[in-house]
Amino acid sequence: MFLSPHSENTLFGMGNPLLDISAVVDKDFLDKFGLKPNDQILAEDKHKALFEEIVKRSKVEYHAGGSTQNSVKIAQWMIQKPHKVATFFGCIGTDRFGEILKKKAEEAHVDAHYYEQNEEPTGTCAACITGDNRSLVANLAAANCYKKEKHLDLDSNWELVEKAKVYYIAGFFLTVSPESILKVAKHASDNNKIFCMNLSAPFISQFFKEPLMKVMPYVDILFGNETEAATFAKELGFETDDIAEIAKKTQNLPKDNAKRQRVVVFTQGKDDTVATVGFLSALVQEHALEECIRAGHYSANVIIRRVGCTFPEKPDFH
Repeated sequence: MFLSPHSENTLFGMGNPLLDISAVVDKDFLDKFGLKPNDQILAEDKHKALFEEIVKRSKVEYHAGGSTQNSVKIAQWMIQKPHKVATFFGCIGTDRFGEILKKKAEEAHVDAHYYEQNEEPTGTCAACITGDNRSLVANLAAANCYKKEKHLDLDSNWELVEKAKVYYIAGFFLTVSPESILKVAKHASDNNKIFCMNLSAPFISQFFKEPLMKVMPYVDILFGNETEAATFAKELGFETDDIAEIAKKTQNLPKDNAKRQRVVVFTQGKDDTVATVGFLSALVQEHALEECIRAGHYSANVIIRRVGCTFPEKPDFH
């Protein structure tokens, strides 16, 4: 089932490496900081105290996080061997949280190459858990400091990009370095490789529509959940809220590499976003679309039942 051993660095991801800080909170805590039970937002000044408060909770957990980093980490777990099938680029600070992230990436056998700088601390994401809901507040900090010319453009790093066959970048990174995404996306398109992107959150389509649409012609596989799809459709004036119709219209948006028809994967139900990841693991192994979707559902089912982005030692997927 697995690719031959020379397949290190087959999957390339680039995004915002964040340390997840998760704790169970109550409705008053959410109200105090103006949060919805199931939200994904970027931290503003008013959330500063939230981070100070959440780390003082009695049961607080730390996990390596960030949407794309989690995705390549799970894909690597699904594939198991060889190690370092997945490469990850992103920016961290030279601090304790940065060291934790490096250690966690290593434990997950991901080939992480971070751009390290000391102006901003490593980014964090507060996961405020109430019942079955998670309200996520991301403080990008260092993640926001990724510099194309200081990292992606370096020969040794660009060589890793060239080694890859499948690329995955979450829409969240459009807020950080759209020019880095474009460079990778064009490379994939010019070399008939697979470039995947995720709509990530409604605010990306709303406030970062321009950079998103610049990358869209190079996107071979687009992921999103129903809420993100609806917002995307609204921003593009599709005038329909039928998910299948939105997927069709999205599929037909202009495409640079005509050899590959765009595949649109819109999941229904909030937990299905993790399906993206198992999907990637099967894609890297050149499986058919149905198999990719099956792998996606499998990994989603495993991870939903656990706190943070964690998983058992080995997958039980055949």
